[in-house]
Amino acid sequence: MKYDVEYYQNLLRIHTHTAIQINAIRWGFLAKIDFNHKEITVLDYGCGVGWFAAFRPKAPKVLTVDTFDIMPVPQSGIVHDKYDLVTFWDVLEHIPDFTEIKPVLDKTDFVALSIPIKPPCMFWDKWKHFKPGEHLHYYSVELLEALFNYYSFDLMVDEMPECPPREDVHSIIFKKREA
Repeated sequence: MKYDVEYYQNLLRIHTHTAIQINAIRWGFLAKIDFNHKEITVLDYGCGVGWFAAFRPKAPKVLTVDTFDIMPVPQSGIVHDKYDLVTFWDVLEHIPDFTEIKPVLDKTDFVALSIPIKPPCMFWDKWKHFKPGEHLHYYSVELLEALFNYYSFDLMVDEMPECPPREDVHSIIFKKREA
């Protein structure tokens, strides 16, 4: 899969209405994290066209949403030494090597992600999210939990609030273990 200007423009053209709905769900899902009423700094890793930052609620709780993506899109980049939260919305299945996100995991206390997870009774060739060449990896909740546990994070929440409008997509929050 080539994440280029054409891919970016296609996302904008086809998916903006759904993005508004999904990002409202995502911001609501993040309310499960207790940040002790402080203003937080967020990194949206793999921001795509930047909808998560663009559609953030007008709450004073979110101070900054930095954006980073490998696509040639407008983005702030990773500019802070520390983030309260790093998000990976529909990203991990596209990353060739999980270790490349270690530097951002070291900078945060919470990770939130959404990811398609195949139901056990579904055949791969019948599953909507089976996209060889685009999705480089397929995870289970147990595998994600083991991976993040390796980086000192514990599973906090696993839900499917985006279903509908999307199918088989888990939203998960991990919290860094106290040192």
